Amino acid sequence: MIGSSSVVALINIGHNAAVDAAMIFKDMGTDTLVAQFPTKAGSTLPMPARLDLQAVRRSVPGIAHIGALTLFSGPIVFHGRTVNANFVGSTPGIKDAMRLAVQQGRFLSSFDAHETYAVIGDQVAQALGAPGDPLRLGDRVRINDYLFLIVGILRGQPRAMLMPVQANESLFIPAEGMRRIYATPQIGNLIIRAAPGQDMERIARDAAIALQPQLPDHDVDIQVPQQMIDGMTRQSRTFAYLLLALGGDLPGGRRRWRDERDADERLGAPSRNRYSHGPGRARRDIRNLFLLEAVTLTAVGALCGAVLGMTAAWLYAWLSGWEFALAVAALPLGVGSTLLVGLFFGLYPAVSASRLQPVEALRDE
Repeated sequence: MIGSSSVVALINIGHNAAVDAAMIFKDMGTDTLVAQFPTKAGSTLPMPARLDLQAVRRSVPGIAHIGALTLFSGPIVFHGRTVNANFVGSTPGIKDAMRLAVQQGRFLSSFDAHETYAVIGDQVAQALGAPGDPLRLGDRVRINDYLFLIVGILRGQPRAMLMPVQANESLFIPAEGMRRIYATPQIGNLIIRAAPGQDMERIARDAAIALQPQLPDHDVDIQVPQQMIDGMTRQSRTFAYLLLALGGDLPGGRRRWRDERDADERLGAPSRNRYSHGPGRARRDIRNLFLLEAVTLTAVGALCGAVLGMTAAWLYAWLSGWEFALAVAALPLGVGSTLLVGLFFGLYPAVSASRLQPVEALRDE
């Protein structure tokens, strides 16, 4: 029961953890790439404030949307209330590249490059508002000495693990306007969203090649979410096999108890008259007795352990806030491995016990 419940519970817990992590990547989109630009060794030049994104898009077939991010953080003031937020200098393509959904108003366009316009995340908008005085479209918020007009309020976005910024906690302004907030803005990340059915590794490789001439002092590091999902899937599978092996080690033999049971059968059990047919029949009876006991205990224990393991896995998922999903391999691996191990550890002692002399069986090891 312990072996079966351990394997079933832990395989399901690992499966649900992998599913939950995969959902985070799915919310971001497996067709989305995030580029970072670490400085090359020996170089001290900062990132530029602008990149020719259209040249990259023309060079790499399959790119549907591309946008750049310039990041900073600080306080936003609205009607005397102050909230810290991320300031995101963004190009117009960021909306579709990051899958941003506008709840009210609109997102920034190329015509807003020199305007003090802003699009605010849902969480920041709620934090700046107050009962009877919510933040609305057309209101102005203050950052340093500048007032920014709110032209859009974003809908609440699911958290995206690989995204460099969370939209709910951010204020988006035109990339050109970042100089009003920070004297030397520089691009921090590039978000690329591919068209459906594209080879993401090929797009990542080609985009890095297209970007490198614009960034001679920086490397181009592009993360591919699908690679991470595949890695998590392999890790989860390896973990399941490990748990299967560990679960198989849990059932153990009870050599001394079995030896004493064998001696009892041979010397004075109620079934002693069965041995009148000779030692061969006695050995078969003892072997069958131990095999029947092993099969019964193993089957009952495996089934009880499966129920216990499923309950434990469901409870763990519930406490963790995960959506429970049954791992297809959990029950056959948990119950099957326990049955096989139980039968193996029952067969060998059964054969050994049938060959053991009573005096030797009673001898203390």
